[in-house]
Amino acid sequence: MDGFGNNLQHPYPLKGSKGASLPPRPTLVFLIALFGLYVCYLSFNQIRMESKHVEENGAQEQDEHVCTRPYVPSEELPYVHFPKPKGYSRAECSCNPVRFFVIVSMQRSGSGWFETLLNSHPNISSNGEIFNRVDRRQNISSIVQTLDKLYDLDWLTSAAKNECTAAFGFKWMLNQGFMDHHDDILSYLNKKGVSVIFLFRKNTLRRLISVLANNYDRDAKQLNGTHKSHVHSEEEAEILAKFKPELDVSTLVSNIRDVEKYMGDCLDSFNTTRRMILYYEDIIRNRNALFQVQEFLGVPVRKLVSRQVKIHTRPLPDLVRNWEDVNSRLNGTEYARFLDGADYVK
Repeated sequence: MDGFGNNLQHPYPLKGSKGASLPPRPTLVFLIALFGLYVCYLSFNQIRMESKHVEENGAQEQDEHVCTRPYVPSEELPYVHFPKPKGYSRAECSCNPVRFFVIVSMQRSGSGWFETLLNSHPNISSNGEIFNRVDRRQNISSIVQTLDKLYDLDWLTSAAKNECTAAFGFKWMLNQGFMDHHDDILSYLNKKGVSVIFLFRKNTLRRLISVLANNYDRDAKQLNGTHKSHVHSEEEAEILAKFKPELDVSTLVSNIRDVEKYMGDCLDSFNTTRRMILYYEDIIRNRNALFQVQEFLGVPVRKLVSRQVKIHTRPLPDLVRNWEDVNSRLNGTEYARFLDGADYVK
């Protein structure tokens, strides 16, 4: 037994072998763990890079799929825009093209009524007289800054729509800095690709009567102590129409001539814009006038409506206190055509 026992080998030899010795067990475990961490790091980076690549390709494919731009004739391309507002995301409307416009007009020329008609269209947003505030038109820099904000679609008013906007603009009166900086504004409109709708009134005598009546109500406040330039009921219109202004016949012809020259100078100064010249009387008499406006703005044609009620609908002799003097002064002049009043049909 003893001899047999002396021949047994120890499972772990106490003497080192002639080959390289193995590292201690703790060191070996540490190296294996370190190698595992390195493999995990490489795998994580690979997965992240692949995910980023897939995400970028997916976003690009989505953009290409969603933002397939509609066909636009080459001559209209400068007037089609894809604005990116800073204040909000256009979301599903981001690929919907927008055309910029401005309504250029004069007070009491039907521009308020015309704007309500446009805003009854689900794809048109017209944002009122943004330059009625003096600080926005102090100089050309403040004007451009205001225009940039508006045409970036960062101008939120009650004209904002739930539907995707296809035409976006505002109303600009001639005496609100428009003609004071006409060269710079012309350059801006053409560079920005803004279409211009000039809205004037043929019968400047009727416009003058409306201006005087509106100025009177500004102080008199005939509607329950409130001044209203536009009304939405026949009763309110009847109250305001009762006032008959007295015209200064000594300056009447020169006033009419100055207004017509002002309009003519405006049209001449902005004859290189993409424009449409429209007259208040044409909108009333021609049913197709509003269809042509919608085609000009590139929106689907539909019937436009307004809640506004016209104030002065009576014949001219019933609107002026000194009509006989006015009639006598204008008869025999180039402005005698305004006395007929046949250019307006209720």
